[in-house]
Amino acid sequence: MTPIQMVDLKTQYLHIKNEVDAAMLEVLDSAAFINGRPVQLFAEEMSAYLGVKHTIPCANGTDALQIAMMALGLEPGDEVITPSFTYIATTEVVALLRLKPVFVDVDPKTFCMDPQSLRNAITPKTKAIVPVHLYGHAAPMKEIMEIAHEFGLYVIEDTAQAIGSDYIYPDGDRKKVATIGHIGCTSFFPSKNLGCYGDGGAIFTNDDVLADKMRMIANHGQKVRYYHEMVGCNSRLDTIQAAVLRIKLKHLDEYNAARQRAADVYDELFKDHKHIATPFRASWTKHVFHQYTLTLDGYNDVAEVRNGLTQFLAQHQIPSMIYYPVPSHRQNMFAAYGSSAFDLPVTDWLTDRVVSLPMHTELKNETQSFIAEKVLEYLNKF
Repeated sequence: MTPIQMVDLKTQYLHIKNEVDAAMLEVLDSAAFINGRPVQLFAEEMSAYLGVKHTIPCANGTDALQIAMMALGLEPGDEVITPSFTYIATTEVVALLRLKPVFVDVDPKTFCMDPQSLRNAITPKTKAIVPVHLYGHAAPMKEIMEIAHEFGLYVIEDTAQAIGSDYIYPDGDRKKVATIGHIGCTSFFPSKNLGCYGDGGAIFTNDDVLADKMRMIANHGQKVRYYHEMVGCNSRLDTIQAAVLRIKLKHLDEYNAARQRAADVYDELFKDHKHIATPFRASWTKHVFHQYTLTLDGYNDVAEVRNGLTQFLAQHQIPSMIYYPVPSHRQNMFAAYGSSAFDLPVTDWLTDRVVSLPMHTELKNETQSFIAEKVLEYLNKF
């Protein structure tokens, strides 16, 4: 058996090698390494895929979130509500801009923002909500948008782990995640469902005014060169990365379908174990499985069992990850905000119980069977 990886980017590359190599050589030949034609073409193709008016490419997903918040004109001290159970980038930019992060809990099944926890956290200082489509599962956007409209709040979708996923309304209408809130953000980090071969990100909106402002912010606050109308930053998607993304965007639905098939195989392998909860799929979304995450429960010391499992798998050359071992509200970087006082029981409960297994487009059934065999071998000791 070939070495097992959390994400097999090399084999995926080999399937599109000729296209990618040709596209990269074309960029090298043009020497247009910054803002070359592929950047504009990718933005147009990404907008068409998502069904959104504007795509603003940028340097990475963290910049995308920062630029989005800057464009909304939020003032220091304004409150931004985010889940604590997410990657630190979601919450880090809030503090970076001298805004106040307010952490809310998540649903124990979907791992996404809980609407009731959101509603309970709103104060007169609340200005924006950042729902995260975690692990590839969409947040409950209908309820979140209704709350946002009720209180006059902005919504910035963090779609770094769910690009290509559909949100399905009760009437059957569908929208791509990242196009439902006022602004959508994503990362093109190599391991993402749509990943480039370095860093990259993008911002999405249907609002012409916001789009114009975000383009300026990402380009040193200028529309015309050397005439800077506002404080901005330098955040660009390299031409080579855009060339790669143009090719991979054509395969995104295929890649997501491969992840869904792999998830179905895992589900079947783990379905009979009473201490394992396989990933939930809500009726309002098409899960795209950026991660395949198990939730363990029913053990006297579940965190010890979970951590022992990861060590046992490593001994058998099976990688696994805990996303995330320390939630945002328990990170030292937010101590000044009194974050440890937030009562987020579901987040704390999940932190001790989740474990993610290898998930990627090239995953083979026999590999998954071996992984499941070792997971069950360890857990069946207890």
